[in-house]
Amino acid sequence: MKIGVNAFIWTAQFGPADFHILPAIKAAGFDGIELPVFHAKDLAAAAIRRELESQGLECTVCTVMVDGLSFTSDDAAIRERAVTLVRENIEAVAETGSKLLVGPLYSPVGYLPGRRRTPEEWARAVDCLSQLGDTLSATGVHLAIEPLNRFETYFLNTAADAVKLCDEVNHPNVGILFDTFHANIEEKNIADGYRLCGKYLKHVHTCENDRGTPGTGHVEWHEVFQALRDVHYDGWLTIESFGFALGNISAAASIWRDIEKTPEAIAFDGIQFLQQFAKV
Repeated sequence: MKIGVNAFIWTAQFGPADFHILPAIKAAGFDGIELPVFHAKDLAAAAIRRELESQGLECTVCTVMVDGLSFTSDDAAIRERAVTLVRENIEAVAETGSKLLVGPLYSPVGYLPGRRRTPEEWARAVDCLSQLGDTLSATGVHLAIEPLNRFETYFLNTAADAVKLCDEVNHPNVGILFDTFHANIEEKNIADGYRLCGKYLKHVHTCENDRGTPGTGHVEWHEVFQALRDVHYDGWLTIESFGFALGNISAAASIWRDIEKTPEAIAFDGIQFLQQFAKV
């Protein structure tokens, strides 16, 4: 397994001005970095690819639905623009040299309409994700759809629902990102959630229950890693946390205090904990 770290620990939008972070990431033992993309035009894909190659690092890319766009909207024009946005982001991901785009690709984070999702919304999301199949096949990029906890989305919360979504989309490049932080809230047993994801598991966020340093909270790590071995997972283990004062990004993640002494400590202390599992 490879170990990565999300750039949100340092910055809300990674670009050439942030390249100075990479040598420390490499020196700490990380295999790569997870980069945010909101609009493809804002991602310096070619420059990032060159710099990562020069540093001996790889990347994965994360995204969310922005600008009020949603695959679940009852407005066909909004859905069409959402598909275009994600398609362009997939193409930008390929330009970075990455083969993985991850995130809650269905509706905006924090959109809570005060009711359960409807069958119509579900069908729209399946249709929109299915429309991306040709682009995924052409670029070789894989999508890993992330269920979030109930306080961040009403649409997709559990491993069981994520598996159902993948079953219905039925494309080999569409799978699941399963995050220990969200699973700690929503699953009866986190390890069983990973086992349920099974063949669809394409990415893992290794996050402590308080978004702090992995290994310092109550996530049942030994059970989680046994489950990953059980399903023969050999992908990324990415530490995802957030800077304590990144404006809208910190607010979206509900970071209202200093979780650790510094955001960087979450990365550089966390990798020491994860390395004991990743190389087994």
